[in-house]
Order: sequence, then structure tokens, then C-alpha cells
Amino acid sequence: MRTWDLLAAIPVRIEGYSFQRLAQPVSSGFERVTTVVRLFGDGEEGVGEDVSYTAEDHDRLLGWGTRLPLAGKHTLASLSEKLDEVDLFPVEPALSVSRNYRRWAFESAALDLALRQQSTTLAAALRRKPAPVTFVVSRRLAASPAAAELAALLAAEPGLRFKLDPTAGWSDEVCRDVAALGVVDCVDLKGAYQGTAVDNPADPELYARVVEAFTEAWIEDPAVTDATRPVLEAHAARITWDAVIHSAADIDALPWSPRALNSKPSRFGPIHALLDFYDRCAADGIALYGGGQFELGPGRGQIQYLTSLFHPHTANDVAPGGWNAVVPAAGLPASPLAPEPQGTGFRWGRDPR
Repeated sequence: MRTWDLLAAIPVRIEGYSFQRLAQPVSSGFERVTTVVRLFGDGEEGVGEDVSYTAEDHDRLLGWGTRLPLAGKHTLASLSEKLDEVDLFPVEPALSVSRNYRRWAFESAALDLALRQQSTTLAAALRRKPAPVTFVVSRRLAASPAAAELAALLAAEPGLRFKLDPTAGWSDEVCRDVAALGVVDCVDLKGAYQGTAVDNPADPELYARVVEAFTEAWIEDPAVTDATRPVLEAHAARITWDAVIHSAADIDALPWSPRALNSKPSRFGPIHALLDFYDRCAADGIALYGGGQFELGPGRGQIQYLTSLFHPHTANDVAPGGWNAVVPAAGLPASPLAPEPQGTGFRWGRDPR
């Protein structure tokens, strides 16, 4: 049985929808903008979050006067088929992957609404039990004070683990000093990104410094070129992927068979594509760790919920959103997060915003 089969036939009635814009500066040096999608029906509300990275795409959605043809009685499967035929963008998005991000927002809102209308939870529908969620904190650090910045965070919360984004300014000394702290589970080279604020061009010298310093960490999203392949080949067992993974089929196109992959639910668009990916990884023995998208609203709790059901004990980049702030506030939750599914729906913890 496909995991999707457990959800596909759940009915959902949609009577209307609304959007809410959220914004916050984050540690990668830009203002994060997202949109909360709310679907209404039978006195209930379902929520999802569009995590597209271009602010203009969110602004256009808020000002869009066209009514989307979503009203009516559906199943989650028939609604997903309907969304195959609906253009959710008033104009072509700046990044093509934004189509998946927005599709995920509408489908996760519909899933939340359907479960609430049925007075049940995602865990119950999937016949799984939520587990405590281990998480790492994702940071992009300036080169010169990198180790000092981590040390300051550790002084406030000694149990923190990290997923870091090394950049060209990271010298041998910076890599050694950061690695010596012994708290880095993953280094994200961001080599698979193009046209984003976090692009990191292929740099064989940086790659060599990173793989030699962080000997126990996963190495995520290197750009594999003629120049970097010789550096990476000996470390292939530690290489994982994120930005290029949008479906189960993408696993077959990777340059090396992965032992682990980063799972960002919004990258998959339709819920059935994410669940098929989970099924494929389980069948092939590929470990998963969750990935966040700087969610500002309900999307953060939703990825924590999925993490708790499918891969709770790995280096999950799903820390509570406060850890993404330029200067994290005192008193933020520590890892692991206790299970916090709400009484109905696809919601985790207290509703944000």
C-alpha cells in the first residue's frame, strides 16, 4: 500500500479562502516573506504556508482578484487532481520551484481542513505515533567570528547542534576552529542553488577545507564539476542532497547513491509526491532528515509534525522559528521537541501569528 492511500479518499468541503502575508529578517541576511493560505468549509479552517522566496510573488498573490475554482466537495485525491489544472500564480513566478511551494501551501491547507472536518489528526490518519523531534539549528555565519558566534549560542543553550553554510571566506583556520567545537552535524555547500540569495558557486578549495575539517558531518548539496569531483569522490558516503530533490524519481539522477537525503516537504508540491518519496526512501534504506524553509507561520509546525512521524531522530533542520532570527531570543525550546500535535488537523503546537 502507498502511504498516500491512507489519505487520498478523505473528504474535504471548501467554501472559501484567504491569504495573510508574513515577514521577518533572518540570519542569512534577507527579509523572509511567506503567505499563509487559509481554506474554509463546514465551520472549520485549514492552514498552509507558501514559502516561495521572491517577495513579489507573495505581493501579487495578495492583490490577485481572480477567484480560484476550489469551492465544492472533494476528496484529497480529487482536489489534488483539480489543482493539476489550476494556475495558482497570476503571473509566472520568478523561480520555477515556487510552483511547488505554492501547491504545497494549498494542499497542506486542504489536508488540515479535511482532517479537522473529520475530527481526526494526521497521526491517526497515517497510523503513526508522533515521537520527540531532534533538531539542529541552521546558520550562515560570517567567516571571522564564526566560532565565537557559535560559542555564544552554545553558552545560552549548551546542547545545540548545527547545520552550517560554509562560504568562500572560510579559511583553514575558521574551518578548524568551528569543527573543534564538535557540534556540527551537517555542512551545506549550497552548490545546487541558482538565482537565490544563498547561491554558493563551486569552489574546490573551499570543498577540500570543509570535507577535511568536518570529518563526521553530512556534506549537503555540493556542485559536482570536473574540478570538485576529485575532492568529493572519496567522501561520497557522506554526501547528501536537498535542492535537487523534488520527487522520488530525482534519487535516480544523483551522481552517487545516497545514504541520507534532506526532505523539504514544500519542494514536492503535491502531498502524494512527498509520501511517495518517503515510501521510496524506506524501501531503499535511505535515511532522511528534515529541512526547513524559514517558515514564519503554520508551515514550521507542519514540517515538525511530519518529522515526528517519519524521521524524528536525525539531524533535522526544523528548529523552532525563533532560532532563525538574526539574534535568537532567550528561552527558545531545546532539542528534542516534545510531540505537540493538536487535537485535530495537520497542526503542531500553538498556532503562530
